[in-house]
Amino acid sequence: MNLLLNNRPWLRRSIEVLIILLIFLAIHAWQIRNTPQGLAPAIEGTLLDGTSVSLQQYRGKPMLLHFWATWCPICGLEQQSIDALADDYTVLTVAMDEASTQEIRTYMNKKNVDYPVLHDPDSTIAQRYAITGVPSSFIVDSAGQIRFVEIGYTTGIGLRLRLWWAGL
Repeated sequence: MNLLLNNRPWLRRSIEVLIILLIFLAIHAWQIRNTPQGLAPAIEGTLLDGTSVSLQQYRGKPMLLHFWATWCPICGLEQQSIDALADDYTVLTVAMDEASTQEIRTYMNKKNVDYPVLHDPDSTIAQRYAITGVPSSFIVDSAGQIRFVEIGYTTGIGLRLRLWWAGL
């Protein structure tokens, strides 16, 4: 077997890539093991701008439900991507922060982002979605079904592709 792999370096690299991919997929499956599947749990509340919001009102088109916090450095890396997505898709974010509403507004102004934010200081909404770490992103299709779950950093292109896929 070793002779076969040494004579065919492309085969060895292919096997290595496959093993890395399987490890990545296993870690991802472990991370999302407790998150809800199927119909997205209900969300109701008031956005930072004072507008009442419920997840039900977003039915009919795919959306991104994004959990984040001001103290999370990885969330800060995603802020501009999430803001750009909000220009083209329905986006609702949930700030899991003990900070005041005004502190979150100040943070958003500093980052120069203005997507819709629902403040969840006591993690009531986060508990419904079994959030164990931020950032966490849920792609919900037009029927309200959770199609994709990502925990940790996700590229804007990756989220955009998942939203497109959920819209098919």
